[in-house]
Amino acid sequence: MLSLPDRREVPLVLRRSARARRYSLRVSRLDGAVTLTLPRFASEADGIAFAQSQADWLARQLAQISPVQRVTFGGLLPYEGRELTITPAALRAPRIEGEVVFVPQNPERLGGSLEAFLKLAARQRLQAASEAYAAQIARPIRRITLRDTRSRWGSCSHDGSLSYSWRLIMAPPAVLDYVAAHEVAHLAEMNHSPAFWAVVEHLRPSFRAERAWLKREGGRLQAIRFRD
Repeated sequence: MLSLPDRREVPLVLRRSARARRYSLRVSRLDGAVTLTLPRFASEADGIAFAQSQADWLARQLAQISPVQRVTFGGLLPYEGRELTITPAALRAPRIEGEVVFVPQNPERLGGSLEAFLKLAARQRLQAASEAYAAQIARPIRRITLRDTRSRWGSCSHDGSLSYSWRLIMAPPAVLDYVAAHEVAHLAEMNHSPAFWAVVEHLRPSFRAERAWLKREGGRLQAIRFRD
């Protein structure tokens, strides 16, 4: 645990790396997790002392993380870049009408029903976008899975499997499309080389603005809690 100037205690995740040459700190923009990377044989105590010496910097970084927001009746739910008002109604599953998402009246079902609704919509949109981009570069997709990841919005494995965060359905459609294009591009280039970014730009010429939106606003989507 690290002590911040305001007396908060912050958990510290330790990570050793054979490639690291110095201590380094990283604050996740998605959930505020603080990771200390240490060289392979470095002193853990010295690493923690280094992290503590950066308490002021950590406090500034953490202040920029979006606060946790729980879904509630009358609250707002981001969906495809829109803000929908969560409204109870006599129905069995969520339904969108205009700028309202009607949900079952039982508050105990609220988070679960909204999460299931978003996952289904995300799967449909991400499947369609991924297949369309993969067709453009003539690369096969083995399978697509959805997760509630905190460290990344998507990933691509060497066997051609793609994985996405279902929370992307809350972002504007263009942003979801960018992430799909990004992961599909890895089917051709399993790196982040200039050749990779050339594939991304071929698939998604507007990717820079969409990537910037995700960096700027993604933390707010990650801060929404559907379950305790």
